[in-house]
Amino acid sequence: MKIISLIIFCLAAASLTCGAQGKAADRQQFATLGDFKLENGTVINDCQIGYRTFGKLNSAKTNGILFPSWYGGTTKMIEQLVKPWKAIDTTKYCLILVDALGDGVTTSPSNSVKQRGADFPPFSVRDMVSSEYQLLTAKLGITHLHAVMGISMGGYQAFQWGVSYPAFMNHIIPIVATPQPSSYDLVEWNIMRMVIEADTAFHGGRYKVNPIIAIGTIYTQLNSTTPPYIIKSMTRSAANAYLKYTETAKVKDWNDTYYQLKALIDHDIAKPYNGALADAAKQVQAKMTIIVEKQDHLCNPQPAMDFSKLLPAKLVVLDSDHGHIGSADFDDPVMKQSIIDELAGN
Repeated sequence: MKIISLIIFCLAAASLTCGAQGKAADRQQFATLGDFKLENGTVINDCQIGYRTFGKLNSAKTNGILFPSWYGGTTKMIEQLVKPWKAIDTTKYCLILVDALGDGVTTSPSNSVKQRGADFPPFSVRDMVSSEYQLLTAKLGITHLHAVMGISMGGYQAFQWGVSYPAFMNHIIPIVATPQPSSYDLVEWNIMRMVIEADTAFHGGRYKVNPIIAIGTIYTQLNSTTPPYIIKSMTRSAANAYLKYTETAKVKDWNDTYYQLKALIDHDIAKPYNGALADAAKQVQAKMTIIVEKQDHLCNPQPAMDFSKLLPAKLVVLDSDHGHIGSADFDDPVMKQSIIDELAGN
């Protein structure tokens, strides 16, 4: 069913010269960051960060566009599902897709050798951004980007880049993201957290076999889209088959999901400013186009809309019953043109 394939999307010193997109069987690259210190004082041992590139850096290395992964997603998913070169000219820009901490590609609870599972230290969205900064500067020799952009949790990171490293990029484009979770988001995400923690199969993250946590999967899937979309896309008779599917569907690893979820809950670009977005906005130097979805049930658009008023930022409000997953479609003419215009400085 189309509805299932779309929803799974949501759950789910190297050379920077690449050929045309789609020709390489697997573009996955890694950079070693060593022991990576987190903002809480703990350390991720032997941290590796994954990335993929499309296009070529100019001689000044200033035409890079950073595109971090979303919640539960990977750079491979971005490449296969979103195809951002629909809006980003990779003959002009070097597109750098980055696997965020906890996505199962970059060092995560599921793949760490020394700190596996529940022994992995908790990390934040700010830590994701710090690791990306280290990748760019220490490993790839990039000291300035043309833009940072991302979808969902990737957009959370884009917002954070604007505060953590305000002079590092010319443009920021967060898509269906938030600078700080709304009260609705906090209730929603914490319900998800409690569902995971309460499941006996999760066993506090010390499971031997990745468990099936059906209720959590259903909860996230339903909020990734909207009631009108589900009703339109799924017949009543198909509902039982859909529920049966979700009873056996697995995320890649529940510890990875749980750790990234806690990072989303704790995310707040205004944390150093006592939660005041107005003070956080004063740090931002880059030009911004903020893209939100009016019917987003997974990331409430209000904080991002409020933040846009604190800056000379362009606000683009999409209105589709696809909801949060509508951002997967870089063929959307409004979103595509908004990205093209921002990158061009229009």
